Amino acid sequence: MKKTTDELDELRPEYDFSQMAGGVRGKYVERYRAGTNLVLLEPDIAEAFPTATSVNEALRSLLPIAHRKQPNKPVGAD
Repeated sequence: MKKTTDELDELRPEYDFSQMAGGVRGKYVERYRAGTNLVLLEPDIAEAFPTATSVNEALRSLLPIAHRKQPNKPVGAD
């Protein structure tokens, strides 16, 4: 039998965080933000690259192209 959303949202009585001493909300949030780069992929891209490893490999293969110095040319000037 599946639990309803209400049952999933309620904490058990033994998890009464108001009784805990010393807890600090957001204590590690800055450290988390500094080490995390979350990107939302479009569905077609997520299908082609389903894991973090596959995304990283694809992006690493593009690094040499991204680091090339290209002269700035006006649009349409060939």
